[in-house]
Amino acid sequence: MGTTQLESVPEPKYWHLRTVLSEALDSEFSVGEILPNERDLAARFGVARATLRQALEQLELEGRLQRRRGVGTTVAPPRVGVAVGTEQHAWPGAADDVWQAADCTLAAAPASVADILERDRDEAVHIVRRSRVTHGQPVAAELLYIPQLSVPDLSGIDAPSGPARARAVLRELHRLGLEGQESAVELGSARADDAKELDRLPGAPVLVVTTRYLAEGRIAALSVATYRADTCRLTFGDSGRVEIHEDPERRAS
Repeated sequence: MGTTQLESVPEPKYWHLRTVLSEALDSEFSVGEILPNERDLAARFGVARATLRQALEQLELEGRLQRRRGVGTTVAPPRVGVAVGTEQHAWPGAADDVWQAADCTLAAAPASVADILERDRDEAVHIVRRSRVTHGQPVAAELLYIPQLSVPDLSGIDAPSGPARARAVLRELHRLGLEGQESAVELGSARADDAKELDRLPGAPVLVVTTRYLAEGRIAALSVATYRADTCRLTFGDSGRVEIHEDPERRAS
């Protein structure tokens, strides 16, 4: 490969490099191919490695690249369309649910979750862990927080943990009349446990979908689902409703 020096441009150098790299991905590399190491790429384009990393991180965020444990940086396949919400509300674990139950424990929820559920911070809740696979690759991990008040009759269930316990908790949850659900999407970075489950490095870009399930005039369950931002394109129901919550102080500044 020859050496390409970047010309002086008004936009940030990493952004211009991102454009040049994107064109190179289209013309020189195939899906799944491993990119040269950072030192060789920085030398080819005549930039500092810090600038190169910024450009690579941007391309990873856009879904053009993937960084995998023990493999390196590879060219990503096209994003997978993953349905998130529809007009028809349903409890987790319904007949057409695409999630697979992995485990269930009884423990205190994070303080922020306890506050949303309006439970005491030291109160134990059922924490159901589930995963989602599309086209043979892991695309999302979910934690479902279910207060004991929502599933009071679990006395006949012997399994203390595991998938069987998770499915039993969800079956009991279905006894409540679902009144509605609300979802919000935020951009974030993968925590160590999520990264391991999603086969990504800690800090990789993710989309966090938080869903509140409403029953009996309260939040009966809370889902925090972490999707791989590098491979997922989230799709929603027919309504296409999007709510934008602005910070009044930021807007006024």
